[in-house]
Amino acid sequence: MRFLLRSLMGMVMLALTAGLVSFAGYSVVSAVREKAAQTPFARPARERTFTVNVVPFEPTTVVPEMTVFGQIESRRTLDLRAAVAGPVIEVSPNFTEGGRVSEGELLVRIDPFEAQTALARVKADVSDALAEQREATAALLLAKDDLAGVTAQRDLRSRALVRQQDLKDRGVGTDAAVEAAELAVAAADQAILTRRQAVQQAQARVDRADAQIERLDISRMEAERRLADTQIRAKFDGTLADVAVVEGTRAAQGAALAQLVDPAQLEVAFRLSTTQYARLLDDAGALTQAPVTVTLDVLGTDMKSSGVIAREGASVGEGQTGRLVFARLNDPRGMRPGDFVSVSIAEPALNWVVSLPAAAVNASGELLVLGEDERLEVVQAQVLRRQGDFVLVRARNMEGREVVTARSPVLGAGIKVRPLRADAVVEEPQTVALTPERRAKLVAFINANTRMPKAAKDRVLAQLNQDVVPARVVERIEARMGS
Repeated sequence: MRFLLRSLMGMVMLALTAGLVSFAGYSVVSAVREKAAQTPFARPARERTFTVNVVPFEPTTVVPEMTVFGQIESRRTLDLRAAVAGPVIEVSPNFTEGGRVSEGELLVRIDPFEAQTALARVKADVSDALAEQREATAALLLAKDDLAGVTAQRDLRSRALVRQQDLKDRGVGTDAAVEAAELAVAAADQAILTRRQAVQQAQARVDRADAQIERLDISRMEAERRLADTQIRAKFDGTLADVAVVEGTRAAQGAALAQLVDPAQLEVAFRLSTTQYARLLDDAGALTQAPVTVTLDVLGTDMKSSGVIAREGASVGEGQTGRLVFARLNDPRGMRPGDFVSVSIAEPALNWVVSLPAAAVNASGELLVLGEDERLEVVQAQVLRRQGDFVLVRARNMEGREVVTARSPVLGAGIKVRPLRADAVVEEPQTVALTPERRAKLVAFINANTRMPKAAKDRVLAQLNQDVVPARVVERIEARMGS
């Protein structure tokens, strides 16, 4: 009985469970059908806008600058060579590599014994020639006086002949007396001829003596010049380079002793492409004297010097292109021949152009301009110059409009943007505080650099001794150190 009751209760509970499960399934199916029958909710689409930086398109007059690289050269260089051979007996204390010398300073003295001996010998020969000249001159005077005496005798004998002929005509004289007078006149004429020959010989002796003196004067001047060549002096104020002689060595004739360079007379040589060269020509086709700025980078400290274009190379050169141009430097302080420098050349001014960031123009020369309803428009522009991160462009009908400073793949014609017109902020140079160990390491490296000019070294050391140092200076020094 109890068994039947429990079985009945189990069947009732099973039936209730099956009903609940069926009801739950029906409810889920009904909910799914109702959800599927409903219209889906769609949010309204909203247009995407991009934030861009814009600048006004304001045409002005701009002076473009082209930047090239060149090398410093000396405009005034003198090779010091030994004009005579001999041992070097004296050398100036300043006759060293990099020594500063002044005009007229004695640099090297070569043993002058042989030159002095030759000069003394020539002077003795000149004394003999002068004595010979005096003797020849005296002989000439005597010969002329003798000729004058013989001429006077001939005049007397001619008058005696005339007198004897007159006596003969009057019947007083004789033929023998006339003949004797005629013979005396003939003898006088012969004597005159002999004396004239003596005068000519004496004159020739004088001429030979004069010629000998002239030759000896030339020899004396040559000997004096050779004696003067034993002393090598500075022709101008400058610095010595390539010194190749010391006291005690024997200098060969024509041997190079050193090179004298004027540090104040420098120029920079640089090569331009044909296109760049054409920009610097005037209406007559001549190269303009455009101003230049030469910059020498010395461990973060730029040494600058101004100058002006002076001339151009006569030929292109084998295996070269473009034009070789030379610019004269006004104040090349701290620069030396052989320095590799950058040269900025001011081109003729361009009117009605705008300087924009290079990212504002694509390869086709197109600009993105802010139009109505803050939507972008594409405008074609003429790119005149590219200068580093900027370009100089010219476009029509752009007065008062604004240009996007940086293009991107998502920007194009018709895109709505939100322009930013904030003024450009000039970034201050970054600085860094150095630890004592790091500062000492950098200072030691600068002091050990023997190729660095003293003026540049002092400036860098002054920067390193400050509380904060420009990060650019520290980075360049550590790059040179290899750290």
